Amino acid sequence: MNQKSIELAKDPDLTGSLVAIRRAAQRARQLAVSTNTELVVLRNGKCVHIKPSGVPKPR
Repeated sequence: MNQKSIELAKDPDLTGSLVAIRRAAQRARQLAVSTNTELVVLRNGKCVHIKPSGVPKPR
């Protein structure tokens, strides 16, 4: 596996992908809070359902 930082990639789409993934994760957390649903995350190689922290926002 390549150990170089993704920010150092020559492909502009690849360098921006980390920012896009983080933005998508934040939106998923916001949506889970507003709909009172659990998130499914991978922790220590296992899928885990977690309740997002935060106050539900009216839609």
